[in-house]
Amino acid sequence: MRRLEAVGFRAWPAASVVYDGSWQVRLTPGHPSKRLNCIVPLDPSDHRDMDRRLDKAAAKFAAEGCRLLVRETPLAPVPMLEHLDRIGWRVCETVDVLTADLVGMELPDTLDYLPSHDVNRFVEASLSIGAEDPTHRDGLCQILSGIRPNSGFFIKQDRNLGSVATLLCVQDNDLAGIMSFAVAESARRAGIGTEILTAALRWARISGARTAWLQVVSDNLPALALYEKFGFRRAYQYRYWRSAKEGSGA
Repeated sequence: MRRLEAVGFRAWPAASVVYDGSWQVRLTPGHPSKRLNCIVPLDPSDHRDMDRRLDKAAAKFAAEGCRLLVRETPLAPVPMLEHLDRIGWRVCETVDVLTADLVGMELPDTLDYLPSHDVNRFVEASLSIGAEDPTHRDGLCQILSGIRPNSGFFIKQDRNLGSVATLLCVQDNDLAGIMSFAVAESARRAGIGTEILTAALRWARISGARTAWLQVVSDNLPALALYEKFGFRRAYQYRYWRSAKEGSGA
């Protein structure tokens, strides 16, 4: 789990990462991604001075126009979670982290797509299919340009509809992360998701990855059904907490 957390941080890099004790404070004002704008506690024993530290982080986030979230993984201190509940924080989203064995995976016989390494082209495709808000263009470019491990941008084009699917695959040694996977609403239920996911997983395996991983919101049943067909299984869950008071750490 610790290794999956580490590769996840590298695959989706925040603009600013600082530490308050063992709490990782991730902040990216140019993009609203929860993974890029949250506190991530990394030591179950680090729960001292919680009010002061939460207030300090909330003030920093508010100064950048962002709302503070706490990302709860199995590494989060139980006293911290109990404290958040007492002061009115609530869980706002639950995410499954899934993994699959790439070595033994039987991939469907579909068309292959060669990955692009053109950040701007991938961003434009994401904007065109509605996977990204146009106001987040610069922030998304910054995130994608900051990825250091080997990565490939997969884009599915339709002659009449233009870009209909996107997927980012980040290969970090023997682990391959599936990110930014989106299919245009007009092109769903036509096998395009299966096609582009297969292409990315095949590329990752050829490149040396042995295990694939991804993160998906726990109530996204269509996505979970697709991933289950490929052999993905839940490794662990994490949750986001937020305060009922806008912009406050208490």
